[in-house]
Amino acid sequence: MKDFISYAKSKLFVDPKLILVYIVIYFAWGMIMNYVGTKTEIARFTHWWQVFSVYLVYMVPISLLLRGLPFYQQYAYGLVAMGFLEFAGYALETSYAYPHNILDRLFNIRNFSLAMSLFFALYFPAGNWAVGKVYKALFKSEKD
Repeated sequence: MKDFISYAKSKLFVDPKLILVYIVIYFAWGMIMNYVGTKTEIARFTHWWQVFSVYLVYMVPISLLLRGLPFYQQYAYGLVAMGFLEFAGYALETSYAYPHNILDRLFNIRNFSLAMSLFFALYFPAGNWAVGKVYKALFKSEKD
């Protein structure tokens, strides 16, 4: 347990500018995905402010913990994290899946949450990659 706490501290206590980049990118990403999910009638949050709790409070710390790991590890750990999140969201009805949406039709209603988890697990490696690129572009010259 001490090893994990030490690892977590090294990953979570980072440059505040890096955290700001995560917050901006993940918040925008969350708002866009909630909008797209609503407009395409796939799924949406019950309340718009859930973008904060899911993308910023849940996903940003997990992304920080996974940062620097190989793609397949970020995806695998992200899949577990998203599986719990998707399960809780639909079980507690804080997420709403539109009836007869395209994913239901493609994969069957019983596979909807699995399909969502498989897709959203990509956010961790993709998000870490995007944040790294933006952070380096904005702040690299300050460190030189």
